[in-house]
Amino acid sequence: MDGIIVINKTKGCTSHDIVYKVKKILKEKVGHTGTLDPNATGVLPLLIGEGTKLSKYLIEHDKIYTATIFLGKETTTLDVEGEVIKEKKVDFQKLTFENVNEVLNSFLGKQEQIPPMYSAIKVNGKKLYDYARNGQEVEIKPRTIEVYDIKLDSIDENRITYTVKCSKGTYIRTLCKDIAEKLDTVGYMEDLQRQEVGKFNIKDSITVEELEQNINSKEFWDKYFISIEDFFKEKEKLQLNEKGLNLFLNGVRLTRNIKEDLYRIYDINNNFIGIGIVEKNLLKREIIL
Repeated sequence: MDGIIVINKTKGCTSHDIVYKVKKILKEKVGHTGTLDPNATGVLPLLIGEGTKLSKYLIEHDKIYTATIFLGKETTTLDVEGEVIKEKKVDFQKLTFENVNEVLNSFLGKQEQIPPMYSAIKVNGKKLYDYARNGQEVEIKPRTIEVYDIKLDSIDENRITYTVKCSKGTYIRTLCKDIAEKLDTVGYMEDLQRQEVGKFNIKDSITVEELEQNINSKEFWDKYFISIEDFFKEKEKLQLNEKGLNLFLNGVRLTRNIKEDLYRIYDINNNFIGIGIVEKNLLKREIIL
């Protein structure tokens, strides 16, 4: 079993918890391409078996989130887990659809964002949340992120819910804090759901419970399991004869006067073998099943 399953992560468990549970269910090697906070829900692609070799093709993907900001209070962690450290009155006259939408749109485009102290980013070999838990101050350098699209979903008293499409490395907790400040108050991220990671959408995801209940259902696997071959279905196909295939599998680079790209490799009987990459007119093995 080599490929990808898209899990809809539930609230209250870590990404590592999900990996552990799926590993026990499938009795296969399992990995993920990026964590979700315990209180966040939504899309968590899991790499199964030889699918773990796909990780480098998934780490740069853009993401879509739906987030809710609670206005009037700020916490240490910028989410519901932290202790309240600031309170500020909310000017409800500023919470009109037009004004909030204008504020949200001001975050479109490339910008510098300072990651939250409670994050796994390393400074001098130590994670930021370790400094935070020890009460230590450390300089946090801003990072360039990009917001491609952002729209207001609803306003409910002092809660704002919005959906954002953004680049890898964007911290939604920080975005929530910055939006609150532009509304002349403070705020924290009360809820977060990841709707999409690259080509993986929440409508195609399953829960761990659904996976366990349908472990022996071929129809279920046909619908939700993404094989390595399927993952690269948009790439061109290369068929190798027996001699060429043996050389390819043994790591020999084959001359191919074709464009530099990834290719799906097949034998003479049209069996999928894996993925090859062409660089400087030479085809070499990349992923072999």
